[in-house]
Amino acid sequence: MGLDTYARRAPEEELTAEDSQAFEAAGIELCGGIFSGGGGSFRGKVYDDLILEITGVSLYQEWIPPEQVREMYQAFAECEPEKTLQEGEADGRFWHEHSTDEIAELRAFFRVCAERGLGLAGWW
Repeated sequence: MGLDTYARRAPEEELTAEDSQAFEAAGIELCGGIFSGGGGSFRGKVYDDLILEITGVSLYQEWIPPEQVREMYQAFAECEPEKTLQEGEADGRFWHEHSTDEIAELRAFFRVCAERGLGLAGWW
């Protein structure tokens, strides 16, 4: 099952121009889908296993509220990328290969969301 993940102010509310500018300024480079990628969105299916490993939260939800996204960012801020990858790969918990660069990009994405009070909307 596919999944696109979008930063949102509310489940059906688009980002403001300032929100979009914050993502642009962060220069985040994550895998996109047909309708996602850049501007506060990414292909969630590619990163769900990694995000679940770090935060304990699956992206396969219609709405993840801002409070929970802040907690997810805190988990990214505290994680040790090399250790996370070694443990996840050793235990076979990852569906995809991941890198420390991806963790850094996801950390930046979640930082923008946390700073701007954004939640995440999932579409599949």
